[in-house]
Amino acid sequence: MTSAHSDDRDKKEKPQRRITMKDIARELGISHVAVSYALRNLNEVSEDTRQRVLKKAEEMGYVSDPLLSVLSRYRLDSKNKPIQAELAWINSWDRPEELYEHAEFKLYWDGATASAKRFGFELVKFNAAEIPLKRLESILKARNIKGILMAPLEASELDWSTFSWNDFATVRFGRTIPQPETHFVSSAQINNTILAFNKTHELGYQRIGLACDWLKYRFFGIGFAWAQQHVSVEQQLPTLSLEHTDSFEKKKQKLNNWIKKTNPDAIITDSPELPLMLENLGYRIPEDIGLATLSINDTPIDTGINQEPFDMGRAAVRQIVALLSENNFGLPENRHETLIGGTWVDGSMLPPRNT
Repeated sequence: MTSAHSDDRDKKEKPQRRITMKDIARELGISHVAVSYALRNLNEVSEDTRQRVLKKAEEMGYVSDPLLSVLSRYRLDSKNKPIQAELAWINSWDRPEELYEHAEFKLYWDGATASAKRFGFELVKFNAAEIPLKRLESILKARNIKGILMAPLEASELDWSTFSWNDFATVRFGRTIPQPETHFVSSAQINNTILAFNKTHELGYQRIGLACDWLKYRFFGIGFAWAQQHVSVEQQLPTLSLEHTDSFEKKKQKLNNWIKKTNPDAIITDSPELPLMLENLGYRIPEDIGLATLSINDTPIDTGINQEPFDMGRAAVRQIVALLSENNFGLPENRHETLIGGTWVDGSMLPPRNT
C-alpha cells in the first residue's frame, strides 16, 4: 500500500521533459533546421511544411525556451558579425548631401550605420531624387535588399504611391510629410518640450515662451500647453509660430511684436535664427532673455534638449531587423511609432536666475 502511494507521488512530482525542435523533427521525419525555419516563419521552407510543423508543435505542446532566446541575443550582442546583407538608406533630397549638413540627420546616419554593422548588415545609400522610383525598386530587388530606411523626407515632387512597398520592410525618420505611411522613428517632441519647460522653470524663469517652426508647432505646442498648466495663468504665454517660408526680416518683426506683447524672460525654440534675431533687436542673451533649444545639435544655443539622434538611428535599424525576422513587409495597417526621449543639457544661455 505504501509502495503504491509512493509510486503515484513520484509520477506526479517528476517534471515533464521540455519538447524540443529535434523532437518535432523526429516526429515529422525532417531536419531540425527545417523546423526552426518553419517556427520562425522564414521562406526557406514551403508553406505546407510550415503548417505541418506548426500543427505538430501545438499537438506536442512545444514552447520556445526563453533562456535560449536570451543566449541567442547575447551571442548577437557580444561579437561583431561579418557583413552578410545590405539595407537601403533612401535619401530623397534634391541635393542629397545637404541632408548631412544637418547635425541631427548626420547622427541618424551614424547611429544607423553602427547598428546595422552590429547586426551583420551594410547600410547602402541610394538617392531617390536621381533614380526613378521604378528603377530604384528594380535595383533593390536585384541586390536582394529587403529592408529600407528612409532618411528624413524633404517635401518633393516624388510620388511614393508608385513604389511597390509590399516587397520591403520600411522604417522612416520623422513625420515631415504624410506619405508613405510606414513605421517611423522620431524624437518624443511632446515630452521633450515638457522637459525643457520644467527645467527652465526650475532655473527660476517665470514667463516662459515658445517660438518654433510652424511644421512642428502641433507637437511642441501640445507639450508646451501641458507644461503651462502647472504655472499661474498670468505666466501662461501664447506661442509664437515662425513660418519657415517667411524671410528673416519678417520673422524678426513677428518676434519683436510678440516680445513686446508677452514680455518673456526665457524663450524655448527650435529656430537656429533666434539668437541673431534677438541680437538685431537689441536684446542681450541671457541678461534680458534666456534661451533654451529643442535641438542642441542643430541650433547655435548651448542649453536645452539633446534629441539623441544617434540613438534614433540605432532604433530604426533595430525595428527593421525585427520586421525582417518576421517577414513583415509592406505598408502596415497599424503603424508603429517609436519615440526617443531627449536629455537636458545645461549651458550659458540659460543660467540660474533668482526669482
